[in-house]
Amino acid sequence: MARVSAERVQQTKRDLLAAARLVLTRDGLANLSTRAVAKAADTQMSQIQYHFGSKEGLLLALFEDMNLRLVLRQRETFENPELTVSQKWFLACDYLEEDLASGYVQVLQELIAAGWSNARIADVTRAGLSHWHDLITGLAEEFEDKHGSFSPFSPKEIASLVSSAFIGAEALILLGYENTDHPVRTALRRVGEVMAEIEESSTGG
Repeated sequence: MARVSAERVQQTKRDLLAAARLVLTRDGLANLSTRAVAKAADTQMSQIQYHFGSKEGLLLALFEDMNLRLVLRQRETFENPELTVSQKWFLACDYLEEDLASGYVQVLQELIAAGWSNARIADVTRAGLSHWHDLITGLAEEFEDKHGSFSPFSPKEIASLVSSAFIGAEALILLGYENTDHPVRTALRRVGEVMAEIEESSTGG
């Protein structure tokens, strides 16, 4: 009975997180209320209090759930031996569009801002970002191994620059600060084109 009960608890949490993702995608972060999530999950608001403690707890759990899913997607892409590093970069640019549409990027950016004054949110957000940094460091190491040193930069330093570029790009896109004079998406894709040229020249293609 205890095992069945534990599984039921986990299923309820999964149902609530799925409902939260639905409300987030449908209504946006500003309208992500516990009432709307409970209604979407066809349950009582008290269930959110029981499983997550508060709206903040629900939001952090939602971020961790979404972040884990996206990191796994990205890892699968980055560990695909059939893809060149530039191809992986272009896919990362494609994923940016998906993540903007799903609401994940807005959740991340809101948590970064909230983390400036909330230690709990900062801890969860830093942990989520560290997974992305590790993935990008691995990609930088792969590129260096195949095509030469980034000297004087280390792969970790390159990963820091790339991570900062994507986080900054996401913030500017959400702000609506992207135009012909400030072509954020185009600039990110241009990096992939440079990488493809390096790959082609180093392999004699």
